[in-house]
Amino acid sequence: MSVFKHKAQRVGIFIDTQNIYHSAKNLHHAKANFGAIIKDSLGDRVLVRAIAYVASTEGGEEKAFFDALGKVGIEIRSKPLQIFAGGAKKANWDIDMAMDAIKLASKLDTIILVTGDGDFVSCIEYLQNTHGTQVEVVSFGKSSSAKLIEAADDFFDLDTNPRKYLLMGGDNGRSQIRRKI
Repeated sequence: MSVFKHKAQRVGIFIDTQNIYHSAKNLHHAKANFGAIIKDSLGDRVLVRAIAYVASTEGGEEKAFFDALGKVGIEIRSKPLQIFAGGAKKANWDIDMAMDAIKLASKLDTIILVTGDGDFVSCIEYLQNTHGTQVEVVSFGKSSSAKLIEAADDFFDLDTNPRKYLLMGGDNGRSQIRRKI
C-alpha cells in the first residue's frame, strides 16, 4: 500500500510511553525526546490528538516528566503502576491504547502508534480493514516487532538518527508542537 502524507491529513498519535522509554534506556542509555518524536512523525499534517499512556507511582517522581509531555501538546492518560509478586511492574495500557485508536479512527485519516510492541498487530489490521485508516508505527527499530513493522503502512525508525530522538542536552525535548484542530 502506498503511504500518503499531506497537509490536510487528520492525525492521531498514540504513545506507548513505557515501550519507548525502555527502548531508549536499554538501547541508548538515554531518555526519549518525545517532543522531537512527535514533531517529526507528524510532519506538516494536522494533529487532532496526541495521547501518552503512562504509569504513575505513589511517590509521584514522574510529575516533571508528565509536565514536560504536557508542554509539548501531549495529553496524559495515567493509571497506577501495578507491582506483581516477584517484583514485576506494569501499567497494562495496551488494550486501552488500542481501544482509543479504534474509537477515534472515524475522526482521523492516519493513526500513528508510537510503540515497538507486536501486541498491536491485530489493532493495526482492524484499523486498516474496518476503517480504512492509514496506520504508521514509530519506534526504535532494534527493539521493535518485525510483525508490527510489516503490518504498518509506514514505519519510522528512530534508530536511523537516535541522537535526534534522545535527550542529550539542548532544549530537553521541550520544543513546541503546534496543535491544529
